[in-house]
Amino acid sequence: MPSNGNQPLKLQFGLINHEGRYLTAEAFGFKVNASAPSLKKKQIWTLEQDSQDSQVVYLRSHLGRYLASDKDGTVTCEADGHNSDCRFLIVAQSDGRWALQSEQYLRFFGGSRDFLSCFAQIITDAELWAVHLALHPQANLLSVARKRYAHLSTEDGEIAVDLNIPWGVAALLTLVYLDGKYCLKTCDGRFLSNDGKLLVQSCRVTAYTLEFKCEKLAFKDCEGKYLSPMGPTGTLRSGRCSKPGKDELFDLEESHPQVVLIAANGRYVSIRQGVSLAANQEDETDMETFQMEIDRDTKKCTFRSSQGNYWALVAHGGIQSTATEVSANSMFSVEWLGHKVAVKAHNGKYICAKKNGQLLAVSDSIGEDEQLILKLLNRPMLILRGENGFICHHKNSNTLDASRSVYDIFTLEFSNGAYHIKGVDGRFWYVNSSGLVCSDGEAPEDFSLELLERRRLAIRGKNGKYLHGDQGGTLKGDGLILSSSALWEY
Repeated sequence: MPSNGNQPLKLQFGLINHEGRYLTAEAFGFKVNASAPSLKKKQIWTLEQDSQDSQVVYLRSHLGRYLASDKDGTVTCEADGHNSDCRFLIVAQSDGRWALQSEQYLRFFGGSRDFLSCFAQIITDAELWAVHLALHPQANLLSVARKRYAHLSTEDGEIAVDLNIPWGVAALLTLVYLDGKYCLKTCDGRFLSNDGKLLVQSCRVTAYTLEFKCEKLAFKDCEGKYLSPMGPTGTLRSGRCSKPGKDELFDLEESHPQVVLIAANGRYVSIRQGVSLAANQEDETDMETFQMEIDRDTKKCTFRSSQGNYWALVAHGGIQSTATEVSANSMFSVEWLGHKVAVKAHNGKYICAKKNGQLLAVSDSIGEDEQLILKLLNRPMLILRGENGFICHHKNSNTLDASRSVYDIFTLEFSNGAYHIKGVDGRFWYVNSSGLVCSDGEAPEDFSLELLERRRLAIRGKNGKYLHGDQGGTLKGDGLILSSSALWEY
């Protein structure tokens, strides 16, 4: 397990046929078709590799059933386990598309709309499928061979693969999907070309085909070579290999929020002075940055330092960055108070900052000394995905859609506990008098973020109401309660 303690993200994707339609598993009758114009829940497939033969894959639908083909080429998605009819081989094409071949009958899967079969003896355009990853596109990239994370190295103008822990905004990479291929975008908005240089515009040399091997990812460039870390710093560029080995394989891992905390005295909470936490620093460095890892079940969180240790409650209410493992004493509850937060330790007491800056969990209630400003550092580029899709500018108006299969990248700016959200055109989000979220504001409007669940946040407008996707897929700022439609993967 790498030192970040993360599981790799499960590789889920959509498959797009030659007519630009997605393979869909219908809930009724376990039927499959290729009619959907966009990637939603019913179009998401999970790849599972056979434990004995890594060439063989199974395609699992959102219903937990497996795609299968019989001897007559009839395709169903009803099997609830791995059987011989569910075994497929991926025949990857030079343009990145896949042909799916039944291992048992050696026929190819394809077709359009309701007319899908697995009976073709040769591969034509109708048997080719483009792969569209269904993950949130922002992640950390881990080299399988080096067990190190990729990050933007600004001084060398490259992506280096040499971090033990994916720390800071530089370790955040965005996978940009363009015409069936993927670009790797750094946190400063540049694209990785196959010679290792970073370019301002995407083009042929920044486009990679994704290949899956042993549930890992490989990136194949336009010359048929694969990205791998090179040299002492692990410069990411294409090597000589035209087949992916261990050096060319990567895991995508979820990128946890990294934050700084500012106490009532205006100072940053830090471990610069030793293991005991104190709010006594005037600038932000790695010593003032902490990674929040939120438990899926309890919604409590741990705070991890750049050294890899967790905050822990010690005797007399002290807080020290000494724990090497997660326990009850390293779990904290965060209460969101508009533009500030309060943090409660395992002893049921709130953390407060004493006059000398020392942090102690000794308070029964929340006053000024118990309130902290929490600033999210590693999402300057914000991509939001709700239960029905991504947030994206509406084509013909100043509103925002909340159910799109494509996303827009927004800019997140911190402002004294609040955030301003800016579109590609430099204009700001605001909530209008009808409760619609608009994206053409001349002046910034305050929003507050609440990091409530693992990988999900809620956003409140200055009216205190939650932003949510309505029935028609429009983003509104009038949510009175925290519903599933008000939680955004980020």
